[in-house]
Amino acid sequence: MSKNFYISTAISYTNGPPHIGHTYEVIAADVIARFHRLKGEDVFFLTGTDEHGLKVKQKAREENITPQELSNELSLKFIELTKTFNCSNDDFIRTTEERHKRSVKEIWSLMEKNGDIYLGQYSGWYSIRDEAYYGEEELKKDKEGNFLSPYGGRVEWVEEESYFFRLSKYQNRLLKFYDEDPDFISPVGRMNEVKNFVSSGLKDISISRKKLNWGIPVEKDPEHSIYVWVDALTNYLSALDWQNEGKSYKDFWPVDLHLIGKDIVRFHGVYWPAFLMSANLALPKRIFCHGFILNKGEKISKSLGNTSDPFQLVKDYGVDQLRYFLMRETPFGNDGNYSHELITNRVNADLANDLGNLAQRILTMVWRNCDSKIPKVAQLKDNDKLLLESIPNLYEKLGDLMKNYQISIYISSIFEVISLTNKYISNEKPWELNINNQPRMYTVLWVACEMLRNITILLQPILVSSSSDLLDALGISEKKRSFKNLGDKDLLQYGTKIPEPKIIFPKLEL
Repeated sequence: MSKNFYISTAISYTNGPPHIGHTYEVIAADVIARFHRLKGEDVFFLTGTDEHGLKVKQKAREENITPQELSNELSLKFIELTKTFNCSNDDFIRTTEERHKRSVKEIWSLMEKNGDIYLGQYSGWYSIRDEAYYGEEELKKDKEGNFLSPYGGRVEWVEEESYFFRLSKYQNRLLKFYDEDPDFISPVGRMNEVKNFVSSGLKDISISRKKLNWGIPVEKDPEHSIYVWVDALTNYLSALDWQNEGKSYKDFWPVDLHLIGKDIVRFHGVYWPAFLMSANLALPKRIFCHGFILNKGEKISKSLGNTSDPFQLVKDYGVDQLRYFLMRETPFGNDGNYSHELITNRVNADLANDLGNLAQRILTMVWRNCDSKIPKVAQLKDNDKLLLESIPNLYEKLGDLMKNYQISIYISSIFEVISLTNKYISNEKPWELNINNQPRMYTVLWVACEMLRNITILLQPILVSSSSDLLDALGISEKKRSFKNLGDKDLLQYGTKIPEPKIIFPKLEL
């Protein structure tokens, strides 16, 4: 019986089109999902859009359309983003869907029955951009003396009747949970941030807005809309038919991984576990907080107006090229920068030169000198065996890296083996062997093709279409492209016909 794996991204606000930050997160989730599928696991990969709240309503007013019309328009953009970047999500959840509204009302009801929701009066600082309330001690000031949230959003003083969740009740239980599961939040710095926040003393939090008119109404008091974080976080359950305890819920809950940006760790690492505890539901297994992709050192955001259109970037660089750059350039969990020069240099050095040239010269020699068929192996020498034996060790290493979602190191580890293969070809000089020792040339080319087969199978989570093209170029059938086919389990067969080689990674212009 295969293992199940459930991964989610944060859902994206429909107050503006997708930018490179959204692209980064959904690609990372796709890489992880594809890795687990290639291991033979059953994967459920969820992404979607967060369509309620004040900033969506305000943006719709600016556009002179309804919030629903704005959400309909922008959710299609986010769906297009997943398709453009070859993301393999199994579902796309929208918070305006009826299945989600039912789910939110149900979790509210369960928390209420547990005595954890009460009506009170809220007064404090609120950030529309963050959709979050903050204590005064958390605020900072800009040059003009205006208060800002910890993440740079403008705040305003709010006083209104509100429903509250008894978050304070769960302080000790949360701290005990963190101690018992120290890997619940990664990287470790984010876990420390959460523990420090909880240890400093939790206050009950407002979970409704009065007279907002764009949200899921509280059933017993429809003047109030359920606040965006109770609404938004519940999406992870909504897609699983959890109220009916359907098959997908039984198979995939609790979620194996919530992949989120580091700026929303409090909501996922504190509020969400507390809501689930209150509703007597199982807690997520792990939360991983990735860093930001920075534009000239600044966080990318719609409010700052420094976003880049990912659809235009695809036209400029290519889908796999962007997937590769975003996953390779920065250790996962850290902040990273992007620019035309960084993308071009990385793609040219790694894909066009290292991998592309390796594939092109090997396959061209096979095409020209081996009757366009996989050549016959004579006797393997020690250096041939040593290179081939690097694959099982590499796969084991990559598995360990992906347990901690070290995607950048996963890729660099594969490229170390690509470098070894390039060095092998340079040392063996098959173009000279073609003149004086053809049986040895056939063996060297077979070893190089076999290395290319394994390397390409391992790169499939990142280079989706390019890997498919490379495996096609080697004559590998669709049924023999999973991790179980690595190493000596499905070696290249003598006489397999290959098509005429084509350049897969053309160089980008600086």
